[in-house]
Amino acid sequence: MAFSGGVDSTFLLRVAHDVLGDRVIAVTAESCSFPKRELREAEEFCRQNGICHIVCQSEELDIEGFRQNPKNRCYLCKHELFEKIWAIAKEHDLDNVAEGSNMDDNGDYRPGLVAVRELGVKSPLREADLNKAEIRELSQKLGLPTWNKQSFACLSSRFVYGETISEEKLAMVDRAEQLLLDLGFHQVRVRIHGTIARIEILPEEFEKIMADDVRKNIYMQLKSFGFSYVTLDLLGYRTGSMNETLE
Repeated sequence: MAFSGGVDSTFLLRVAHDVLGDRVIAVTAESCSFPKRELREAEEFCRQNGICHIVCQSEELDIEGFRQNPKNRCYLCKHELFEKIWAIAKEHDLDNVAEGSNMDDNGDYRPGLVAVRELGVKSPLREADLNKAEIRELSQKLGLPTWNKQSFACLSSRFVYGETISEEKLAMVDRAEQLLLDLGFHQVRVRIHGTIARIEILPEEFEKIMADDVRKNIYMQLKSFGFSYVTLDLLGYRTGSMNETLE
């Protein structure tokens, strides 16, 4: 199954392993849009739980058209990724591939789910009508470390549709979000518009970010990462905010 180390895929992997044991293989894709911290956490979870874990190279920027960040960017990525996971599954005589989307994913623009459907990938959490809040609750009951982990999506989702995605800008976003996490902000996004950073955090943490020392530190650090201007989104964190420009 596809395993990112996030809330949903960790819960699904744990339950699948409890039921199927060694007939489950976790596959994580390594690329420049997937932070190293996420890969390390995925590897550690599998090691601690005795789960077979395969890390495959799936560099999205090598996919034709991906760098131009079209509206179907996620479809291009997921289609290639799941083709690779299917190949791994067949090498190990496995008949099914699963991924961790949940019912909340049905309410947003998710072209990647088209690739999931086309390639016959199973989505057990959606089939069980589970949403994110329920998955967190069940994860807590199972003692999973990810039950209150921040939601994550690949770093390419931080770019405005049509803006070229580059290794340099992906690294800028990664460093900026890591800084905010290190400063104790729980749920963060750093959206990139040219060289402008638009920070999304939870509204209840606005007061914290506006403290002089914190605000100035973030500004100076992001400037050093290559951003020209640093802004705060007044609506705060929300999933898929780049989709708000789509008709």
